[in-house]
Amino acid sequence: MHAARYHSYGTADVLVVEDAPEPHAGPGSIRIGVRAASVNQIDVMLRAGNLAQVLPLDLPAVPGMDAAGVVDEVGPGVTDTQVGDVVFGLNGGISGTTAEFAVLTAWSAVPEQWTTAQAAAAGLAGATAATAVGTLGDLEGATVLIEGASGAVGSAAAAFARAAGAIVIGTGTRSNFPHLEAMGVVPTTYGRGLPERVAALAPSGVDAAVHAAPAPSDSLPDIVTIVGKADRVVTVLGAQEAARLGARSVVARHDSALLRAAAALGQAGLWTPRVDHEFPLAEVIEAHVTAESRSGKVIVRQP
Repeated sequence: MHAARYHSYGTADVLVVEDAPEPHAGPGSIRIGVRAASVNQIDVMLRAGNLAQVLPLDLPAVPGMDAAGVVDEVGPGVTDTQVGDVVFGLNGGISGTTAEFAVLTAWSAVPEQWTTAQAAAAGLAGATAATAVGTLGDLEGATVLIEGASGAVGSAAAAFARAAGAIVIGTGTRSNFPHLEAMGVVPTTYGRGLPERVAALAPSGVDAAVHAAPAPSDSLPDIVTIVGKADRVVTVLGAQEAARLGARSVVARHDSALLRAAAALGQAGLWTPRVDHEFPLAEVIEAHVTAESRSGKVIVRQP
């Protein structure tokens, strides 16, 4: 099969498109013919070797943790999908989806409202957001602050919080205010003065928060101050900083139930994953360079 791979850690230039061994579905998993795969910040960090001490890879490695495509193999024990279904999901590890075929261990049917690219962008972001918002418990009638609400994880978190009955205040750039308002989110800007801006929008206070701002971000102390209770603040990055402040840090659970919950939001029209850039597999280097520039969500599509 054709796949993007890197044989050593480094800049995006280490990526090559070449023939690679095909993976196959094992017990409890499925294989898809990949139509599109997401480029997440963790994919960039893994390729660069920034996480090699804690998350070492067997090289050569195929980047990517999530993808969308058509099921072409069903492993033993799988009863909720069949060959020919269109799904999105996670591969159960930290690499392997930017290829012609990929094995998924968590998946969901793709909502009819989503494009293939949007479905490819939904796996890791949706599972991370569902995990973060779920950690906060009952949110009916609560006021929730989402730091980074216009990003991939933040927009999903905002949708989950809204679906749970919360009033959501979300930070973003002014250019993203229309996007946030269309989601039913009360927008405000990032940066200095955030506690004062949020206080003006929520004079009765904020009950909980999800910190999903792109790394690096130094806003977590402000978020804890705004909420007033550190254990009601969840961050999807910065575990050490979270521990220091008493906040909670979460990572995505590779769980089909979370992906089905994300798909349900899509089916109800409450969440549409954002896609800012699409590249063909042959331009995977450019895709990673664009992802590194943090100029929006990047998708690599198959021919």
